Amino acid sequence: MAAPHFNSAERADVYRSMFLLNRGFHRIITRLNGVQHLLTAQDLKDIRGITQEIQLEINTAVLNSLDTIEHKDWVQFGKVRIALEKRLKSRLPEPRRKK
Repeated sequence: MAAPHFNSAERADVYRSMFLLNRGFHRIITRLNGVQHLLTAQDLKDIRGITQEIQLEINTAVLNSLDTIEHKDWVQFGKVRIALEKRLKSRLPEPRRKK
């Protein structure tokens, strides 16, 4: 499957979603402190560990996909910049040669 290309709005939406997901996981970990008196220390440690493992699994999967997309987009837009530089360079006057 070919990697999609993102426009600026789509790119912002993806990174915002990642922020919100990670903030949500942070809140879960923080809220566990509020019920820690109802859990054994081992249960609390296990739940925190599983929660963070899931967070990192999601981050890794999404970021691997994003890395591919971002790299392909970077290459594509790099081609645009190179073409622009060539056009601008061709418009420059020839340098004067000393006699």
